[in-house]
Amino acid sequence: MWLFLFGSGVGASVSVSGINYQDYIYPGILAMLVLFGSVYFGLYIVWDRKLDVLKAILVAPVSRLSIFMGKVLGGCTDVTLQIIVLFLFSFLFPSINPWGIPLALLLLFITSIALVSMGLALGSLFNSLEGFQVISAFLIFPLFFLSGALFPVDDKLPFWLQGLVKLNPLTYAVDGVRGVLLNVHIFPFYVDFIVITFFAVAMFLLGSVLFSRMK
Repeated sequence: MWLFLFGSGVGASVSVSGINYQDYIYPGILAMLVLFGSVYFGLYIVWDRKLDVLKAILVAPVSRLSIFMGKVLGGCTDVTLQIIVLFLFSFLFPSINPWGIPLALLLLFITSIALVSMGLALGSLFNSLEGFQVISAFLIFPLFFLSGALFPVDDKLPFWLQGLVKLNPLTYAVDGVRGVLLNVHIFPFYVDFIVITFFAVAMFLLGSVLFSRMK
């Protein structure tokens, strides 16, 4: 819907950097898919706790770090399959460089590690589905709308908005994917890659600590 309805509607009268708006937001929609699919994976923790499935898993003779890693990889696999499905439609967007898809997939996979870890960290803190959904929505929507997924990050933005956008780690995922697919970017690819990797490591460590302390 974002690509074919919103993108087509706005793209009928708007282009960015000489690129059709629908093509321009394609990398942003990929990042949005990763964001929503990854963070909400933490719901499984809350749901498993309600069904007492998690209790049986935690008493198994396996380290909690191994359990956490398994859940992170499971969530990343699920999100990656969804991304691949969306990449199958890339031929509909003439500005997309197909040779950039492997690098984009790598960057999105690292982003999914960060965001799945974040979702699991949140899930470790809540016993109710309602509490998790409220807090996760409070985090997800600012991350998405401040990522530059729907608009260019340039000097035309208000000063305060530029600062918030550059503090958002998801901005670097969108910028990196847009750079390799459309050759439109603000930061060098290595900067995007380093920031996202650091974010993934930080979220993985935080998530593993919170998961190991969960009762």
